[in-house]
Amino acid sequence: MSKILGIESSSLVASVAILDGDTITAEYTVNHKKTHSQTLLPMLDEIVRMTEQNLEDLDAIAVSGGPGSFTGLRIGSATAKGLGLALEKPLIHVPTLDAMAYNLYGCGERICPIMDARRGQVYTGIYRFEDNTFRTLKEDCAIALEELLEELAAAQEPVVFLGDGVPVGREKIAARLGSLARFAPAQMNRQRAASVAALGAVMYAEGKTETAAAHAPEYLRMSQAERERKAKGLPVSAEENQG
Repeated sequence: MSKILGIESSSLVASVAILDGDTITAEYTVNHKKTHSQTLLPMLDEIVRMTEQNLEDLDAIAVSGGPGSFTGLRIGSATAKGLGLALEKPLIHVPTLDAMAYNLYGCGERICPIMDARRGQVYTGIYRFEDNTFRTLKEDCAIALEELLEELAAAQEPVVFLGDGVPVGREKIAARLGSLARFAPAQMNRQRAASVAALGAVMYAEGKTETAAAHAPEYLRMSQAERERKAKGLPVSAEENQG
């Protein structure tokens, strides 16, 4: 049984959790307007103190790797990399949307996490659990909500939505899909480090790890700063991302 630290900071949600075998021994999640650079390490310190954990005993660190907020992903990545280097532990790059869908483990319907990507788009993917196997039906992407809904409508199957894109697009979703649209309840409808750790443990068992030095988030598209520089014909650098 593995012991995994999960870190989630891809959106407004900041979350850390420790998975020990089949048990989440601690999870600290805040969905409020705080800067992740101010919250992640104090949250981690608190759960370590409360549960008397020794981070040296970790097998790996699972981090939500994107897509999502450019700033949030950078902070989560930097936190995981720093811990990985200091503790000499491998990292597990867990795709954010995969981890969100994993919130609904065992759900028999299609699962569609949607993150508000602004400019009329969402970050999304489509997933399903079949015979206790987690399957990806549509790889994560940035897409117009209307285009996603047309694809889902064509399938004519019930689908469960979750994520911060739901409040923004709920009326459009309900209008296009009607009774086929379901919405995850409050305890399951946002990112959670517990799911990052749980899916990370599966990936760890499959050998899907990387070194702390090699880890980098997956943004899926350029930041606003990069788009503006590209429009002006200036060089584009990932270091200029502004979430």
